[in-house]
Amino acid sequence: MSTATAAPHAKAKSPQLDNLTFARKEGWRDAVDAPKRVSPELLSTRQIRRLSDSAADIYNQRRTDWHNNLGPFKTPQLVALHDDLWDILDANSQDGNRAKGAVALDGYPGLGKSCAVEEFAKQFHQREIRRHGPYTRAGDERWPVCRIGMRGNTSMKDFNAALCDFYAHPGKRGATTEQLGKWALDCVLSCETRLLIIDDLHFLHWQHHGGVEIGNHFKYIANDFPLTLLSIGIGLGERGVLMEGISYDDAVLAQTTRRTTMLEMRPYAISTERGRRQWRQLLMTVEQRLILGSKRRGMLVDDLSDYLFERSTGHIGSLMELIRRGCTRAIRTRTETLNRELFESFKIDSAAERARRELAVAFRTRRLTTRPLR
Repeated sequence: MSTATAAPHAKAKSPQLDNLTFARKEGWRDAVDAPKRVSPELLSTRQIRRLSDSAADIYNQRRTDWHNNLGPFKTPQLVALHDDLWDILDANSQDGNRAKGAVALDGYPGLGKSCAVEEFAKQFHQREIRRHGPYTRAGDERWPVCRIGMRGNTSMKDFNAALCDFYAHPGKRGATTEQLGKWALDCVLSCETRLLIIDDLHFLHWQHHGGVEIGNHFKYIANDFPLTLLSIGIGLGERGVLMEGISYDDAVLAQTTRRTTMLEMRPYAISTERGRRQWRQLLMTVEQRLILGSKRRGMLVDDLSDYLFERSTGHIGSLMELIRRGCTRAIRTRTETLNRELFESFKIDSAAERARRELAVAFRTRRLTTRPLR
């Protein structure tokens, strides 16, 4: 097939995951079962220019889809988190009448907490299906994982309704909080769900009764739902998910604290040799996956390591936003490479843009560097 008339591997199809939601079981299943994306063929700038307009358009679209969905990467943070989660989930396989230990994953925005948990949950889902099959002994569909995303000012009733929505439970209109909770429990039991993920937990009504209502509800889930509760959020300790400031005379809240393991994800740090090497390894991995006509070895690691840390402040979410937008612009403008001039032509999240000012001075005066010192 001539590259002048058709894009390389034009018939290769990427999984269509842009129109699904993890708030419904079918969307979660499609994400879990989707085949791995196939990397577009790496063409030189000269070969790209020889493509016909229609072939170039297809090739550029495939590259954009590829770059927009890079990862997840097996960073040290992700590997450590997955190790902890496997330990906790496997240790929670007691008989169903025993309360399970819960997990709270805390950290700043833009650290990849949700992506890391979703990747783990997909692996857990696949393992459970391999071990036990797609249907339960009663003939119901098996759903090892349920994921719920919170939204602004979510109440306990909204939370229970979201659980029912995930399983497509029909009875919701006019139901009470208690009734929705019972229906959710029925779905969990029927589908033999073993992992409940609550993302953006900080959106719940924390001020209501000082957080006691939430603590009671989580205790109810831990006692009556035969699953592990995994909460993801920002500032969970400060907001009271573990009730760290409570008096231990309050047995209900103290019990929640005793059953919950707090895990954290942190941004990359370059204050140590190990941290600098980890940062550069991440850039090397990203660089290897880029499909740009003028890509060259060391484009990110040798030329832009300090700059990319300055722009992203070590947050992988901000780094990947830089990479995605940079690749999009490099393809659209036909520059087919990433460099400082291109990155300086656009902004990313305001938090990273504000924080970079102080880092820029530190890098300029050589008080900071991402280069190994030995």
